[in-house]
Amino acid sequence: MTEMTPRQRVLAAVNRQEPDRTPKTASFTPAIMERFRRETGAQSPTEYFGMEPRGIGFVRTQAKTDFRRFFPKELPANATFDEYGRTRVPGTYYHFTKVEYPMAEFTKVSQLESYPWPDMEADYRHAHLEDGVKRLRDAGYFVHGGVAHIFEIAWQLRGMDRLFMDFGENPDFAAFLLDRITSHRRFMAVRYAQAGCDMIHCGDDVGMQDRMMMSPAMWRQWFKPRWKQVWDAAREVNPDIHIFYHSDGYIEPIIGELIEIGLTVLNPVQPECMDPAKLKAQYGDRLAFWGTIGTQTTMPFGSPEEVRETIRQRIETVGKGGGLLLAPTHVLEPEVPWENILAFFDAIEKHGKH
Repeated sequence: MTEMTPRQRVLAAVNRQEPDRTPKTASFTPAIMERFRRETGAQSPTEYFGMEPRGIGFVRTQAKTDFRRFFPKELPANATFDEYGRTRVPGTYYHFTKVEYPMAEFTKVSQLESYPWPDMEADYRHAHLEDGVKRLRDAGYFVHGGVAHIFEIAWQLRGMDRLFMDFGENPDFAAFLLDRITSHRRFMAVRYAQAGCDMIHCGDDVGMQDRMMMSPAMWRQWFKPRWKQVWDAAREVNPDIHIFYHSDGYIEPIIGELIEIGLTVLNPVQPECMDPAKLKAQYGDRLAFWGTIGTQTTMPFGSPEEVRETIRQRIETVGKGGGLLLAPTHVLEPEVPWENILAFFDAIEKHGKH
């Protein structure tokens, strides 16, 4: 088979065609990034390991907002806030943090109306996208734009228990909150499509280890129509744009409905929770799979030989006929041995050629 460019390789995979070799990617936590630099002397894992996809995003907001005023208690001096006011207090173990909720005490829609929401549409935040996508495309790369979340932003502002209570007891409040967040996701998706991105990258963690975090009926009521709005808006600009949806855990009950509203790429297909080969057999004619290599099992606790064998199995099953981009199912945490990271990339090189 003729050597493909990185973009051609990923496009073949997400179009459920067989590429010249299986594409791959991985994300590193700060501790693993330090190990990478120490071991290789390089600065970019993406370049060093030849990862094919490239991401592009909106510029961070220039607004300076005092979100501390929304908390009845004093927060530690090292608390950090994102543009929504999602608040994190550093923990004592590596990069892990504690989440605090600026909307925890809200009771009325009027409080949401007066909240300092980020200005997603400011020109300085997205005017660079066309040039950035062109530069990456000209270099031969597959380009995706990150739209982020709806459910995860909402619960990290409100608190998960309060948000679930709002669904039953304060539905107008919940609807306003989700609709405001959805309007931002929709604008971002449209801009990525206009700029020429190959794929919209989004998702919400709605799965646990062996069941969903909410009933399929609740997901169907509150989130399915909102994600459909986002994806439909992008497809109005570019009908061929791919839709990538991430959820950790078990989400089998809603996969068919995600496909129904436009999903083309499922991530991360966590093998501790769902069988990737089974899903390939069930949905492989409509869906590509991005991930499948366990970060609860194989990457941290397997031997290098087990990592290689898992890669071989995934390529032979999920990758058969195309439709697979290999990746760990989440960021590589500090306990992942360096030897396993090398085995991951080495095995793809060895077994991934078609």
